[in-house]
Amino acid sequence: MTQQTLLKTPLHGLHVELGAKMVPFAGYDMPVQYPAGVKAEHLHTRAKAGLFDVSHMGQVKLSGAVAARDLERLVPGDLDGLSVGQMRYSMFTNDAGGILDDLMVCRIEDGLMVVVNAACKDADIAHMRAHLSSEITVLEDRALIALQGPGAEMALSALAPAAATLSFMTGAEMDVDGAACFVTRSGYTGEDGYEISVPGDQADALARKLLAQNDVEAIGLGARDSLRLEAGLCLYGHDIDETTTPVEAALTWSIGKRRREEGSFPGADIILDQIKNGAPRKRVGILPDGRAPAREGTEIQAPDGTSIGTITSGGFGPGLEAPLAMGYVTTGHAAAGSAVNVVVRGKALPAATAKMPFVPNGYKR
Repeated sequence: MTQQTLLKTPLHGLHVELGAKMVPFAGYDMPVQYPAGVKAEHLHTRAKAGLFDVSHMGQVKLSGAVAARDLERLVPGDLDGLSVGQMRYSMFTNDAGGILDDLMVCRIEDGLMVVVNAACKDADIAHMRAHLSSEITVLEDRALIALQGPGAEMALSALAPAAATLSFMTGAEMDVDGAACFVTRSGYTGEDGYEISVPGDQADALARKLLAQNDVEAIGLGARDSLRLEAGLCLYGHDIDETTTPVEAALTWSIGKRRREEGSFPGADIILDQIKNGAPRKRVGILPDGRAPAREGTEIQAPDGTSIGTITSGGFGPGLEAPLAMGYVTTGHAAAGSAVNVVVRGKALPAATAKMPFVPNGYKR
């Protein structure tokens, strides 16, 4: 896709005005960083509040009283058990138990609000339309703004007092500085924060109001990636994909008791067998010794040199002040603290498996 054909979010002009370095991402022209740089943006979000443009992601409304049960035909999460305003993380699975995409679902009075990944949204929408009976509305006229960090509540509640009443993984419709928004207390940084679905033609004004507050700075995709990695959160297409099951990906927690008993979702036989009997490999955190980061694709070896897995995400964690990674290893080497090697530039360097998140979460429960 050429620069001329890249899609633009409603905040594109603001990014350029703020001096962002723009890059192609999932078919959109997106800000990877601003002049302060990725490290400063990362640390600012951890300390105060960062504003992220995530309007490239897919926003979908499923309408009808049976929308939750309907969507359960495609995902292993317990959606019918959600009360109005409650959210849940889940994933579309295929018949082999692999993950087609991960998604966030919030129950509303007349159905569900669903957010899917940008790179998968066209396929996800087609998948839902092919298999669901519910009315499906793609909310193409809305932007999505994430406000993340310990200062997020103060910043947003100054424009929408009702935001302070939300707890982690809940959502509600509310007026935000005159705009009719759907706000969830959620995000993908490991910090407290919100995702704000706002009419596209009001997104720029709202973003500017938030950025005018002392603690709020614009944050690009680079820091978004380092923040989610420190939080131990998966990036679709890297840490999870059609070849990984929820059990291998350490996402078994997202499959509710009722769904395990019913088993009525794609790939249920394989996934439920792995829950009962174990999976051949497991997603784990990796902490390399020293300062050299182990990037995606790096081979993981047992201390005797046997190949046992691969890094799927890796880099340097500004909050951890050390390199960190996640990847898949054979189950026998998955216990936290297991000694492993990572092969960086042809050299086997010592590392150890680790529990995630790498830094404590700041969610308001």
